[in-house]
Amino acid sequence: MLESVLRSAESLRPSRIVVVLGASRAAVEPLLAGRGVTVVVQDPPRGTGDAVVQALAALSDGDGPVMILSGDVPLIRPETLAGLLDKLGKGADLALLTFRPPEPGVFGRVVRDRRGHVQRIVESRNATARERSIGEVNAGIYAFQAPALARAAARLREDPVSREIYLTDAVEILTSARNRVETAESADWREAWGINTRTDLAAAEEIMRRRALEAALEAGVTLIDPATTRIGPDVRLEPDVVIHPFVSLEGRTVLRERCEVLPFTRIADSEIAPDTVIGPHCDVEGAVIGARSRVGPYSRLRPETVLEEDVRVGNFVETKKATLRRGVKALHLSYLGDAEIGAETNVGAGIITCNYDGVNKNRTTVGSGVFLGSDSQLIAPVTIGEGAYVAAGSTITEDVPPSALAISRVPQKNIEGWAEKRRARRAPPDGGTGRRGAGEKP
Repeated sequence: MLESVLRSAESLRPSRIVVVLGASRAAVEPLLAGRGVTVVVQDPPRGTGDAVVQALAALSDGDGPVMILSGDVPLIRPETLAGLLDKLGKGADLALLTFRPPEPGVFGRVVRDRRGHVQRIVESRNATARERSIGEVNAGIYAFQAPALARAAARLREDPVSREIYLTDAVEILTSARNRVETAESADWREAWGINTRTDLAAAEEIMRRRALEAALEAGVTLIDPATTRIGPDVRLEPDVVIHPFVSLEGRTVLRERCEVLPFTRIADSEIAPDTVIGPHCDVEGAVIGARSRVGPYSRLRPETVLEEDVRVGNFVETKKATLRRGVKALHLSYLGDAEIGAETNVGAGIITCNYDGVNKNRTTVGSGVFLGSDSQLIAPVTIGEGAYVAAGSTITEDVPPSALAISRVPQKNIEGWAEKRRARRAPPDGGTGRRGAGEKP
């Protein structure tokens, strides 16, 4: 949820983002590493007003507008936030987001005067029966002019019942002082929906999924079965991409034009160049795949895999920290880890780069135009020179010079008549019945 809120906040290009965390911050702070946000701790939790007071110390050197978002409202759209800022640009001291859910429930009600001007926000627990009948409620998302926020924050007081400080009190503080307070109502009430339960979370995930599907279709993507397709909010899809049923696209994945992803495949944090086909039942994570390549079915590409143009990776092939240069073919049953495979090299079935010696990971380097015979093991660190051949069934422990043949098989030995002698030794003693006579001991 926090990731979604931060994404919307970052779309506004703010000079600073402050995240207020509480007692569970240890589980959240690692996820914020590298995001360029300032973390402020509110412990113990004493309400939204106290959280804002804690955050203001980190904003003391700023005089621009201040936007306050709720971490449990993940469906908020960047354009809605931009609309609130636009209210400030037209002279408002405070602009708050409101919405009209089917059931107002526990949300704070927006109380207006006879002319329709906002007077205050009243919490549901403190509302009168008449106030509880109000359908317009507070979304907990605000845009303040910095001086107005500072004035309101200085006058916030602890509620005598709950012992918390409510930011909603800032509305009445500013209206009483004749500051200009305006509202913007969300066109879709679900956008301002706060998540309180796992059921709410699952419903919000479904809404986000539908948004992503609609955006993909509008961008010219073909979705064979939208109902079974999952597209993350940071995924980028170019025109004429084709997505088959039961595909999951996650993280910061990019699929360029005319890519095709077949059923039951997951792609995460990867970039796929044009005209590439990812076959069924593949798992691709942290990979870069060049144009016109073919992957799968049943391939697993792990992080730091790079496939250049026209590469083929097939059935039950696994790669990790591996670079496969242009035109490489690795079509079945291989493991390529910590490796660089030169252009136009043929990787036979069952090739294993033995990259781990029990302590360190070691690299395998294979030149261009190499033939790696089936069921061979390359014991890293090792280099196979350009144009070399590795005979099938070999275990390569030393470098192979360019254009050489490497072979390390045990010499074959044929024993004539061995099978007939073995069968004769196993024949039953009674000539073939296999039954014992009366009184015969086994």
